[in-house]
Amino acid sequence: MNNTAAIIKEVIKKRRSIFPSSYNGKEISTEIIQEVLESANWAPTHKYTEPWRFRVIRGAARAQLGEVLSSWYKENVSAEKFSPIKFKKLKNNPQKAACLIAVCMKRDPKESVPEWEEIASVAMAVQNMYLTCTAHGIGSYWSSTKAILKQNDFLKLGEGERCLGLFFMGYTDIEIPDGKRESSIDEKVIWL
Repeated sequence: MNNTAAIIKEVIKKRRSIFPSSYNGKEISTEIIQEVLESANWAPTHKYTEPWRFRVIRGAARAQLGEVLSSWYKENVSAEKFSPIKFKKLKNNPQKAACLIAVCMKRDPKESVPEWEEIASVAMAVQNMYLTCTAHGIGSYWSSTKAILKQNDFLKLGEGERCLGLFFMGYTDIEIPDGKRESSIDEKVIWL
């Protein structure tokens, strides 16, 4: 195996979801955030629709986001389903992250490809973001809490855009656990 393939394989195997409770508060440079976004821009895209769109949330906007998410939750969840723990996480987790990126999709107005292909392209862009964060020693986590999916005004979404979740980023001091799979690839493949 050549060196590039070995490095890529290692980064893929080390990629983990690292949650905001594990972040240490260290800032992430604008240059690294830009690199993460540039990596996302190189995701595969059928017919070059390039459907991914992002909103970078830093500084005081993180606390504003926490207020918006927790308020939405409080107003839209029934009393019997309301969880004070979830309310607190929605309010505080954005401030634990050094940076959040709202992962959005702009549907091709011509609908030249099925919507699922554009969603898949956005997901591949997020995987590129995960891998770039991993390579830089930054913890990251893609959350699709319903509260963010409903924040068109806060995110200033344009026509044809919708939010698919929040990508949390932060440095961490925890030791990243080894990954595991419940079964081998051999159990998931049929060779024809």
